[in-house]
Amino acid sequence: MEKHIVKADGNGAIDVNGQVSPVTYTVSLKQGKGRSYEVDIRLMAPRDWLLQRGFERDAVLVSQSGARIPVYHDGGSRHDGGSHHDGGSHHDDGRLDPADTLSIELTARDDSCTSEVDLMRKYPEFDGADA
Repeated sequence: MEKHIVKADGNGAIDVNGQVSPVTYTVSLKQGKGRSYEVDIRLMAPRDWLLQRGFERDAVLVSQSGARIPVYHDGGSRHDGGSHHDGGSHHDDGRLDPADTLSIELTARDDSCTSEVDLMRKYPEFDGADA
């Protein structure tokens, strides 16, 4: 059975140690186990902005709905086997390094939504996306 994936873009803010900046992000939805939905959140943030604010491994995305979602820099050590890194200057602990690329991908996975109502309340970005 093929899992249908729906993607949508959102506008929110990234919060690093209390310092906030506008950010755009992408949410991807797929049917999870049982009745749950699995939402992957991805955003790109400027490396230098993050470093200047004391970023280490995680930040908070304030989404369109106002939800505060922790997002992480995986440092090249992905848990889901979906990594295609070339073995560059990444650290196992996920900390940023000035040698990292200028744009840093921060990601999160949310499987807390168990109904479509839940999902639309937390992720209004999907409203109008062809599910």
